[in-house]
Amino acid sequence: MRLRAATLAVLVLAALPGCGGGDGDGSRGSSQLPEAGGGGTLTYALPSLPKRLDPLAAKSRVAQTVTRQVYEPLIAQLSGPYGQAPTQPGLVEDVRPSGNRNIWTLDLRPGVRFQDGTPFNAAAVLANSRRWQSDPRGRALLPDLFAVDAPTPEEVRFLLDQPVRNLPQLLASPRLGIVSPRALEPQSGQRAQFVPDARNSGTGPFQAGAGGPARLELARFAGWWGSPKGLGPALDGVTFVVGPQSGQRYRMLSEGTAQVADPLDAAALRAAEADPLLTTVGGPESGIGLEGSVRGFSSARAIPTLSAVWLTRLTG
Repeated sequence: MRLRAATLAVLVLAALPGCGGGDGDGSRGSSQLPEAGGGGTLTYALPSLPKRLDPLAAKSRVAQTVTRQVYEPLIAQLSGPYGQAPTQPGLVEDVRPSGNRNIWTLDLRPGVRFQDGTPFNAAAVLANSRRWQSDPRGRALLPDLFAVDAPTPEEVRFLLDQPVRNLPQLLASPRLGIVSPRALEPQSGQRAQFVPDARNSGTGPFQAGAGGPARLELARFAGWWGSPKGLGPALDGVTFVVGPQSGQRYRMLSEGTAQVADPLDAAALRAAEADPLLTTVGGPESGIGLEGSVRGFSSARAIPTLSAVWLTRLTG
């Protein structure tokens, strides 16, 4: 079946999802489901790779596809790919506006740690918010934000110059992915720069491994908070490879050296549509091609989301 979507604006491969319900590190919920990290590696062809894994600098869909695997925004809704796990909120468990919507209170998920071991708490959110406020890119994403405070270690408040009704949607942007304070210089976040060689500085289900200008390997983060909740990830790794031209990415897909190719132009999409082993999403000018073994897309989504909870590839 061909899966299609009306539009394809921003694609986010958030964190390739895992198994259904279970205990511990995403344990097996059914004999038919792979354990977390038991689904092999997915190869994903893109026209380029970001020069650095800084979510705030990830302006393009291509860059966000990569950085979103490592860095999670405060607001997200995650669900298991096989239907066994109920929908779960992301790093923020609850969001409450004041009556005039000038103040939004966020309850942070307890017990989360960055991949470098730093606790994810109000102090980490404050460091990130200071960076956003002192960086033109951050101010453009949150133009009405004038302060963030922390009544408790697991609660933060966003204070706004005027009523903002869609703050949760704004905070769901992949560009506002939370980074470890250790990846900021200074770590306070005020006028901070992202440390170019920062490693293991996200909270997401994958962490950066070997890489170069044309290839980047992401390995499963065994300590991801979502694994005990049945959110996965299903894969041991995701490998991003570069094919600068649409035709190159289509050839990788048709030859089986990549399972996902994004984006494809109209000609490559037509070729993929004619191949019974391939599936297309998006279009008609550009979209995604993928092997039929890749599952998790919904044609009802106006903006398709490849995320830790929807995209998985079963092997064997």
